[in-house]
Amino acid sequence: MRKMILALAVLYPTAAFAQGTTPPAAPASPPPTVGGKPLVQVGTKKPAAAKKEVAGKKEAPKSIAQKLQACQDIDDATKERLQCYDAIFVPQPKPKPPAAKGVNDCRFLKEEDERLTCYNGFADKIPKLPR
Repeated sequence: MRKMILALAVLYPTAAFAQGTTPPAAPASPPPTVGGKPLVQVGTKKPAAAKKEVAGKKEAPKSIAQKLQACQDIDDATKERLQCYDAIFVPQPKPKPPAAKGVNDCRFLKEEDERLTCYNGFADKIPKLPR
């Protein structure tokens, strides 16, 4: 019994001491390769906010639909909303404009009220996109 207690008294502190130390640093080995090319390490995806910060705080260009929806936030039937639409599609009035088949055709209308109504008609039909 004394030998067992003596063995535990000697081995227990050495085991505790061995757990507290770190192993010596291994020499740097070359990265693993397949066919002479280094393996690609896949990491976790960064959230969209982090991507914008990494990219130098540049915003991705907005689509035409997103720009039109941004114009919808401005008060209806105002000059500011028409100017917002005109910034997207530069007006090119024609004496006899063709029938508007798409939002791009609204720029050919000469009267501002007609042009605003045309833009609003198409912008209202766009489904809500994420901002």
